Amino acid sequence: MATPSFSVAGQHVLISGGSGGIGSAFARAFVAHGATVTVTDVQPLPTGLAALGVKFEHLDVTSNAAVEALAARIKTLNVLIHCAGKLIRWEEHKPDVFRDIIDIHLVGNVRLAAAFRLHLKASRGCMINIASMYSYFGAPQIPAYASAKTAIVGLTRSLALAYSEDGIRVNAIAPGWIATAISRGGREDPVFNDKLMQRLPNKRWADPEELAGTAVFLASPASALINGVTIPVDGGYTAA
Repeated sequence: MATPSFSVAGQHVLISGGSGGIGSAFARAFVAHGATVTVTDVQPLPTGLAALGVKFEHLDVTSNAAVEALAARIKTLNVLIHCAGKLIRWEEHKPDVFRDIIDIHLVGNVRLAAAFRLHLKASRGCMINIASMYSYFGAPQIPAYASAKTAIVGLTRSLALAYSEDGIRVNAIAPGWIATAISRGGREDPVFNDKLMQRLPNKRWADPEELAGTAVFLASPASALINGVTIPVDGGYTAA
């Protein structure tokens, strides 16, 4: 029996929202393991990523035309990762804001999946979606974000079944409490932070780089039998 391969060398990886903390960490990890990486975002590419040879495409994932145009420009793709997202504490109770958050996280995921399905079919590649701890419980300050992330779990299962006929695997990662710009509000809220630390077994906010190994694994041949699942990477939070 052949030894499992954990290599992603030679793969082309597309990361939406790749200028953010988690997306940037994923980009660095894939480059370090021999992959070619293209990052999309509405924000500029961080200087450090450009120095690594990461390619950049400006992309608004809420635009059907922009996503389809990007898919037309990219010839081959092995791994699609949807990291684009945002949250707006308390404002998400407003219907227009709620809709916009859902559009970025959930509908944007579907846009990318549909646009790049044929690419991934040709390479027998995979998708990695980004869920959240808020996929599993309510969030009174950010109801749209929590709703979108809950739906990502169902979308991941559904696309895994729908795309299996094309040899495409679809999985998701549910990050725990990661120290990024998007989580700053929670980290700076002493009541929230104290409550969180009481439950977290490892008693700390994690670095984005600590998620990257799971993404690289899910993109590698070693994970060939993993399909339709959401993996919590949370320092033991869901076990507590």
